Amino acid sequence: MNDFWIACGHHLLDRNESGGLCVTDEFLKAYFARPELIPPDEACPVERRLHRALLAAPRRPVGADEVAAIVDADARENWRFVLAFRDLLVRHPTLEAAYLATVRSRANDLPPLFVNQLVHVILRNALDGCDDPFVLRAAELFFRPQRILPHEQALLLGDEEVVGGQSPTPVLSLMSMLGAATDAQLDVLSEDNADDYWHRSDDFDMAFDLTASGRGSRALAQAMTRWISHLLGIDVGIEPLRELHDARLTWYVGLDADATRLGDRLWHGEQLDDRSAGRVLSLFRLTFADKSAAADEMQGEPVYLILSVNSDQKLRMKPQNLLTGLPIKHLEMVT
Repeated sequence: MNDFWIACGHHLLDRNESGGLCVTDEFLKAYFARPELIPPDEACPVERRLHRALLAAPRRPVGADEVAAIVDADARENWRFVLAFRDLLVRHPTLEAAYLATVRSRANDLPPLFVNQLVHVILRNALDGCDDPFVLRAAELFFRPQRILPHEQALLLGDEEVVGGQSPTPVLSLMSMLGAATDAQLDVLSEDNADDYWHRSDDFDMAFDLTASGRGSRALAQAMTRWISHLLGIDVGIEPLRELHDARLTWYVGLDADATRLGDRLWHGEQLDDRSAGRVLSLFRLTFADKSAAADEMQGEPVYLILSVNSDQKLRMKPQNLLTGLPIKHLEMVT
């Protein structure tokens, strides 16, 4: 079986009997070994002691006064963020439970960097055993911002950091923060080069074709299905649509912030102008395998999923919306 997304650190984690990811000391130490947390030569003794102590005992309690005693302000902020993230992970039985608790609370105190890393490793678990590179590349949308790449009539997406030229190394991955470096070269994922994905999966350097009715849309539908099943324990069917036609928008989920705003406008009966309608990248129809899992008023009714691009031609998918936005009776995690 081919491995993928090694940089997320999934090999440092354990699984419980239900398949959920359990945090380990090795996983936590990988965060404390990040360059941002390694004390520089001029670091104060308090920061040096804290760093040594946590590398030896990564679950060691750290009081607010201990962090406040660090002289450098940037270092204090870094430690507060990473310790809050550490405390979130150790407070819950699995990473999946920690993530669900965060998105259900709708708290915004966890930096997007950590949220994306959490989604990355949870998705790696949910997609374990997947042998379709198209599904895996589609799943990158969950935790990697994308940019629209103009190309004739095709809808191509490229990783924002790779395409934007900020760095040849994708800095959102855990291992790249530890100093791993790769040279990025962008190719469009196709049947001819699909096998290349396995050794390039951590480079995020393959563009993705999301043209309507193409394989990319079906692959994204499969990735969303696996995500919902893994975290909520319910089976759904998701199919791509070319357009809504005259469908009754009984319930919809925006897969990004802009899509939510567009959905709100449609919900209120507004006709979208050509510019707004042109920002819709993909539409999907979701149905529940067990109709009784849906809220009473939605049983037998489909849920429409909307994916859009913002005014800067960028896509920032919000996978948490698939968990908190569905009309489900009971939102209980099974892992």
